[in-house]
Amino acid sequence: MMSTYSTLTLQHAAGVATVTLNRPEVRNAFNETSIAELTTVFAALGNDDTVRAIVLAAEGVAFCAGADLNWMQQMAAYSDAENLADAGRLAIMLRTIYLCPKPVVASVQGDCYAGGMGLVAVCDIAVAADHVQFCLSEVKLGLIPATISPYVIKAMGDNAARRYFLTAERFDAADALRIGFVAQSVPATTLDATVAGIVKALVSASPDAVREAKRLVRDIAGAPITDALIADTAERIALVRASTQGREGVQSFLEKRKPAWLA
Repeated sequence: MMSTYSTLTLQHAAGVATVTLNRPEVRNAFNETSIAELTTVFAALGNDDTVRAIVLAAEGVAFCAGADLNWMQQMAAYSDAENLADAGRLAIMLRTIYLCPKPVVASVQGDCYAGGMGLVAVCDIAVAADHVQFCLSEVKLGLIPATISPYVIKAMGDNAARRYFLTAERFDAADALRIGFVAQSVPATTLDATVAGIVKALVSASPDAVREAKRLVRDIAGAPITDALIADTAERIALVRASTQGREGVQSFLEKRKPAWLA
């Protein structure tokens, strides 16, 4: 199945949806249309039971250059209320991808700047080609990376964010890996195969368990270890053990057969 939008393409096969940014002529910079389309497509994929994993990719030499400068120039003439509404739509797009119940893998084939780093940060797993350059360039334009900051700071940590937010220095895929912004850096020739291997692992696992494991990380990361947290985690595993897929997973392992979700 393939659906085409004006700023992206969507392919869906064998439980894997691939969302590809498709504005290579502007280095996949986003505008109000691409923001709306990304929000719509990820909301739909999150509710599609035939989708087990999502890949976010891009056409051309760049993954995403952030906001379209022509669009930003138009925004300069907006009222405060219009600017706030625009920023709100970007925030909703990022949150929609971040909260998508399906695992999302970013396949970063080219340079990634500013808001493009926000797109990578909201994905669960990011793999970058080793030639890719990253940059949080906002301060060079008199701006700040405000809307993407909750996700970028989670991905790279406070200290790295403090450096790159303030300096707007470029850094390469090796540094992105070192600070934890990407999970893996590989030669460009092996990027597709590496992403395919990760996706294969994702679609081999229980869909319900993957969804709950994603939610578990989001809810537990950074939380203090209190009696309430311990009780919450105990309740989660108890519920999963008693679930249909939880029972099926254990039973299929004991019976040395494939679980029903792989049948």
